[in-house]
Amino acid sequence: MNKPTVAILGASTHRSKYGNKSVRAHLQQGFEVYPINPQAGEIEGLQAYAKLADLPIDKLDRISVYLPPKIGIELLEEIAAAGATEVFFNPGAESEELLAKARALGIDPIQACSIVDVGMSPRELAD
Repeated sequence: MNKPTVAILGASTHRSKYGNKSVRAHLQQGFEVYPINPQAGEIEGLQAYAKLADLPIDKLDRISVYLPPKIGIELLEEIAAAGATEVFFNPGAESEELLAKARALGIDPIQACSIVDVGMSPRELAD
């Protein structure tokens, strides 16, 4: 059976950041995780990718966004093109403008913490 796949936009090498905690939470819950960060080579032992188009897979189950809305809005077309089943805009990653543009591009945005969605609390993930 295949593992569910997730790309974490805004994945971080800093263990105190939610973009890192999300990588670890999804790994612990059995996801195949693809960290997206153009500044990092590796995050939590996983190869990091500069953008979604660089991923070595054809289909994503989930994209989880940990980027400020001003950056996230610039990536919406790339997010839409990835065709993920679920797109999470975590707290602080959304704005009314971003959500409206996401919907216009055919993305059904989920406004929630993807860490909580996989059954964990960010507090469980030590820095």
